[in-house]
Amino acid sequence: MSFVVGLTGGIGSGKSAAAQLFVQKGASVVDADAESRALTAPGGGAIEAIRTAFGARYITPAGALDRVRMRERIFEEPAARALLEGILHPRIQSECSRKVHSAAGPYAVLMVPLLIETGDPRRRVHRVAVVDCSEETQVHRVMDRDGVTREAVLRIIAAQASRAARLAAADDVIDNDGPLAALLPQVSALHEVYLQAAISTVWTWPPSG
Repeated sequence: MSFVVGLTGGIGSGKSAAAQLFVQKGASVVDADAESRALTAPGGGAIEAIRTAFGARYITPAGALDRVRMRERIFEEPAARALLEGILHPRIQSECSRKVHSAAGPYAVLMVPLLIETGDPRRRVHRVAVVDCSEETQVHRVMDRDGVTREAVLRIIAAQASRAARLAAADDVIDNDGPLAALLPQVSALHEVYLQAAISTVWTWPPSG
């Protein structure tokens, strides 16, 4: 079974950029966010459950999750967030597990934005890599990327694990406060560490924790 690295970081930290570099190195990347988007797209496997739990007004005319409306709801109501997570998380984990088990690369990178928030990561991955940057960098990146206000970004950051909590859980930290070019040598170095770990030990997954 593959050696599995959990790749995480706050919004705007640059997880996707780091993940793409791991792909270029030959790793298999499984993206939990991509699975979430697939589940909530038109015809997605979670749409009917969301419609039943929240009502048709949270589904767009095209049949997808109305992300803007749902985001407003779950920020105002913790119970609504828990309900949505109860619908999505088991489905996301099931599909991610299937893809990790079938990973063809020498090791798998499981990219989970909320890896720290959703319980002990050691029960899901063998090693935790955190893409890290300052909060101010996060804010500017997301504002530029999504065209949202500073206040909106800060609300999202506040709902996620703190930077300190992510760093405390990290085995490896990828510093992404600088230019994109600075990511490559860091990913290259970690790739060698992960490759050696993958070939030197027989791994079981999920880990026992």
